[in-house]
Amino acid sequence: MAILTPIWTTRTETASRLRGRLEWILAAATTLRLREGSNPASWRGHLQTILPAPKKIAKVKHFKALPYPEIPELLRKLNDLCSIGALALEFTILNASRSGEVFGGLRSEVNGDIWTIPAARMKAKKEHRVPLCSRALEILAIARAMDPESSYLFSRKGKPLSNMNMAMVLRRLEVDATVHGFRSGFRDWASEETSHSSEVIEMALAHSIANRVEAAYRRRDLLEKRRALLLDWERYCLDRPLNNIVEFKAA
Repeated sequence: MAILTPIWTTRTETASRLRGRLEWILAAATTLRLREGSNPASWRGHLQTILPAPKKIAKVKHFKALPYPEIPELLRKLNDLCSIGALALEFTILNASRSGEVFGGLRSEVNGDIWTIPAARMKAKKEHRVPLCSRALEILAIARAMDPESSYLFSRKGKPLSNMNMAMVLRRLEVDATVHGFRSGFRDWASEETSHSSEVIEMALAHSIANRVEAAYRRRDLLEKRRALLLDWERYCLDRPLNNIVEFKAA
């Protein structure tokens, strides 16, 4: 209590993680017979009786997101930049991916129009297949031409981009949003503008299923339904006038 109380309400997330680590250390000490008795850092039926639950006091911080009606215009600007960072960001948006999934992406993970992300790079630690639409495949072809010898999807001189590259592109365009926030924009668009099921949308976002019973029964990844969803998303995002028309005036 002397360790946790000073930071429990001011740095709740840190305090909660610290409590969990203390519980684990003390549990290991009990297993090694270095101590006896109940675990003083355990939460259920113990510290929860004297400390407020973290969810009741921690402020939820949402990632800044660009409203989905503004995303098509952003993609037009990204297309104008034609940089590797802009390409990576557009690819991330079109596939509603997490930045970490894209930065570590390898060309060997793409087979035809399917990108298979290994479990090690997924938040839920479960392999995830992404059906790639035409623009996503075009982006990968451009990125390959920009760095032919690389093994990564997006790289400079064979080295993968850092997690700041896409954020710097947004800063350059003066867009007040985070890369992760585009997943929220995709979720809002899919819910408000389409008839795709919530199950398909959540699977496209690779969200883990909290209910273990439901997770046990949901064994298929609904690839073709997710393909239809991402195709609709691509059409929505690319439904913009191209800024590449030059008018020739008569002499």
